[in-house]
Amino acid sequence: MLNFLVAPNSFPLASLEVGHHLYWQIGNLKVHGQVFLVSWFVIGLLVIASLLATRNAQRVPRGIQNLMEYALEYVRELSRNQLGEKDYRPWVPFIGTLFLFIFVSNWSGALIPWKLIKLPEGELAAPTNDINTTVALALLVSLAYFYAGFRKKGLGYFAKYIQPTPILLPIAILEDFTKPLSLSFRLFGNILADELVVAVLVLLVPLFVPLPVMLLGLFTSAIQALVFATLAAAYIHEAIEGHGEEEHAP
Repeated sequence: MLNFLVAPNSFPLASLEVGHHLYWQIGNLKVHGQVFLVSWFVIGLLVIASLLATRNAQRVPRGIQNLMEYALEYVRELSRNQLGEKDYRPWVPFIGTLFLFIFVSNWSGALIPWKLIKLPEGELAAPTNDINTTVALALLVSLAYFYAGFRKKGLGYFAKYIQPTPILLPIAILEDFTKPLSLSFRLFGNILADELVVAVLVLLVPLFVPLPVMLLGLFTSAIQALVFATLAAAYIHEAIEGHGEEEHAP
């Protein structure tokens, strides 16, 4: 646990704690309750936005329908650029879900004053500032990576792990997991650092100084969602096309 304290004459004015969690006991599992609460909020927000956008769809989109169609077109273009015209369509839902969940999660931590909601332990924050969330997203990318390669090439996909020599098998397997995991640590570190910087500045200078940092945090949060989704699509494309394979013109 980390503690940040502003306390003239030993009288605490405010504090920021990292490491306290609200735990739920589910069978033999102990889970972070506050992460589930905010994750459900983000998922609910996305579901409601989708329902509102499609409930009474118009030929000329307006309002929430226009926003959701713009998001869909953006994700579709991102997937097409990374996966290619012939392979991108089945992966649009997966890449889009990753991007929208991370984007809304990041912005919820920057825009919603979660700390005003008191919990018995811990505090509410963006789900992506918890390493468990980002590692879970990375593992989903790893599973998608293996599934894409196996679906395209069958058992022949696994031949790449013993090329050019079987001695490299452990390294090849480790590489497939470390690439998405590096994304998870980058996302977790950036979101947690942003929230800590803003919280400390609010404690020290609570008026105008934190505002530019908060705006920068919104920008970097959006970039982190884009980077995660883009590299996830790139890894899936690598599994489909193979390491170092080149397309030959007819």
